[in-house]
Amino acid sequence: MKNMYPTNGKVILHVDMNSFYASVEMAYDATLKGKPLAIAGNVEERRGIIITCSYEARRLGVKTTMPLWEAKRLCPHLIIKKPNFERYRKASLAMFEFLRSYTPVVEPVSVDEGYMDITECFEKGSPIELAQEIQTKLYEQLKLPCSIGIAPNKFLAKMASDMKKPMGITILRKRDVPHVLWPLTVGEMHGIGSKTAEKLKGIGIETIGDLAKGNDVQLKTLLGINGERLLQRANGIDNRSVDPDSISDFKSIGNSTTLPQDTTHLEEIYEVMKRLSASVARRIRRKNMMTTNVQLTIRYSDRKTITRSRKLNNPIELEEDIYRAALYLWKHHWNEEAVRLIGITAQDLVEKGEAYKQLDLFSFEKDAKKEPLMKVMNELIQKYGNDVVKKGMSRSDEENIGDNHHGTSFEKDFLSDLNNNKNSNN
Repeated sequence: MKNMYPTNGKVILHVDMNSFYASVEMAYDATLKGKPLAIAGNVEERRGIIITCSYEARRLGVKTTMPLWEAKRLCPHLIIKKPNFERYRKASLAMFEFLRSYTPVVEPVSVDEGYMDITECFEKGSPIELAQEIQTKLYEQLKLPCSIGIAPNKFLAKMASDMKKPMGITILRKRDVPHVLWPLTVGEMHGIGSKTAEKLKGIGIETIGDLAKGNDVQLKTLLGINGERLLQRANGIDNRSVDPDSISDFKSIGNSTTLPQDTTHLEEIYEVMKRLSASVARRIRRKNMMTTNVQLTIRYSDRKTITRSRKLNNPIELEEDIYRAALYLWKHHWNEEAVRLIGITAQDLVEKGEAYKQLDLFSFEKDAKKEPLMKVMNELIQKYGNDVVKKGMSRSDEENIGDNHHGTSFEKDFLSDLNNNKNSNN
């Protein structure tokens, strides 16, 4: 089988679970199989929003982010269930444990997708045989369907897995790029959202092929360093390795300031917190990141220092959202003594292109008006289709999954659990 693998190169699989939340519900309750099923927040409310839906529902016109009333109009027999994040967590952990039975080089990138480097797995079969076996056994053992992309790098593997859904397997080689990828519009390329696509169209780049032949200086001027990266991707170049330890990479950006004098004056303190929030917001935006956890540091006049953090329902980047999270912490943890120093830190940062937002009745319609979050939502829908809601749920260790009163980080907790499981098996 070794001759089925490249002499100097890699074989990467991108495993993408199909309509994950709906599929997990069907695996749990076999009577749901083959029926139009939707997962939605606030199912009792007319203005509830569809989070994800089965392929049977999609064929009838039901889509992610669609209001419940519209979905029911299109599909009167639509079965609607509330999300069960504990159930999805268990299914995801089982899925990744299964993938690691083939190779330890597995990189989870969300609750329902990950990369596998199978370059050294030639004794277990050819790449296509391995992909077929993984797909078949995931369905047999966990009752979960998936699509798999096979390619020499992560970008091409991701593009390949999106080409046949559900239950598809696609091979995409570098030599296939000109006739398979280049005819596609730039908006269909992984990593390009609607805003970037519009910018590219403004300079005459309509297709991935146009981008591949673009001017690197012009692209860098238009999009910064991301322009160079996208040019390489369009040509099928991606040198990133599959990194099993990436789930442990928790980043943070923060600012603190020592006050001119120790104070308990709230108006002064709040102004300082607003300035710190604005500074942190600017810095994370420059890095094209969002935060899922805000930390507040308070140092009192006696030099006693406390730090308190709050995990968030949804990734944020705006100054007012960071300030609101910090203010919540302040009101719950300040002991009313004089303060010497205040610090605000954005923790557990995620790249905008990888940020997932929980769609719910109360936040979706409001946030959709905010351009940065709308950009993320558009990229999400283009990148992952209807199965869009994954990252952004969070919880403190002592809180129950799905407890939205305090706010939870389903994805970060899941990755933390996954990392702990991986380390315990080493």
